[in-house]
Amino acid sequence: MYSEKEILEALSGVVYPGGKDIVTMGMVDSVKSTKKGIKITLKSNKQKDPVISSLKHACVQAIKKSFGADTTVLEIDLLTPPPPKIATGKLESNMLPGVKNIIAIASGKGGVGKSTVAVNTAITLAKQGYATGLLDADIFGPSIPKMFSAENYRPDIKNEGGKELIVPMEKHGIKVLSVGFFVDPRDAVIWRGPMASNFLKQMIEQGDWGELDFLLVDLPPGTSDIHLTLVQEVGVTGAVIVSTPQDVALADAIKGISMFRTDKINVPVLGLVENMAWFTPAELPDNKYYIFGKDGCKDLASKMDIPLLGQIPLVQSICESGDTGIPVALNENETAVSFEKMVDKLVKETDKRNKIMDPTKRVIINQK
Repeated sequence: MYSEKEILEALSGVVYPGGKDIVTMGMVDSVKSTKKGIKITLKSNKQKDPVISSLKHACVQAIKKSFGADTTVLEIDLLTPPPPKIATGKLESNMLPGVKNIIAIASGKGGVGKSTVAVNTAITLAKQGYATGLLDADIFGPSIPKMFSAENYRPDIKNEGGKELIVPMEKHGIKVLSVGFFVDPRDAVIWRGPMASNFLKQMIEQGDWGELDFLLVDLPPGTSDIHLTLVQEVGVTGAVIVSTPQDVALADAIKGISMFRTDKINVPVLGLVENMAWFTPAELPDNKYYIFGKDGCKDLASKMDIPLLGQIPLVQSICESGDTGIPVALNENETAVSFEKMVDKLVKETDKRNKIMDPTKRVIINQK
């Protein structure tokens, strides 16, 4: 039999992706050596951690490497926090009865990292135990497939109750649909407005979304037919506006906020996310360089009386994760923590909105 110290020393060679070893991180709750073999209990602060399976395998390999290939690992248990309080949904009755909250992720202009924020927000919600879906409504510039390394993915179609349903891709614990799943990634989407709007309707109405706590909708930049189609098809719980602290981006963010706040649309703005808030080089992790300006979104949020949900730094890992199809929120680093804090505020603002406000009504536009 082996001592606790010996087993912990062996497990110290198991590194959490993007973080430290699991012993230093406090993920090893207990270890026990018996005549039959070794028992290990791990603990995680996440309800759903996509890397736990690979960590368990790494633990077995580390034990066998230290004590011999014939060493038996009897079991590896996992302790997780209790399921989170599900955000109270107050959707107006529509074609998505199983969806509690629909959150529009929007930006006034392109290039501010809206899709990156949408993807990592969805993954973080799923890690915290919320049933989450992501609808890529950026019809003419879908980037979600690449961020999930799924450019060649094609959804299945199933028949249920005489109706054809599109089966979303399930990856990293979330359900995903994108126009990019239906077109060749090398081809441009050249559609007139009505065709794009009809396709969005199809993904909403025929998507097999099932029961979800949150459905995030990644909208195109600016204001367009797609935005109007969304609010006409479903009652949107609230909108999140993404911007950089740069003045030109903030000017367009104001337009996005104003659009959702108009009397005809009247969708609550749950908050503002400041992306690329500062630049931190990998070799100088404690340094912050405010290359797009400092606290621009913080000041705008205060001016327009909306919450600042979070400030996300610009680091090389975010760019690399988007290109490699492994979103940064899957790791354990400063940027992932920034998304966790932002999502905590988003859930609180959603609950607050649902407790004090009536469900958002679908927009009815009378044609004359």
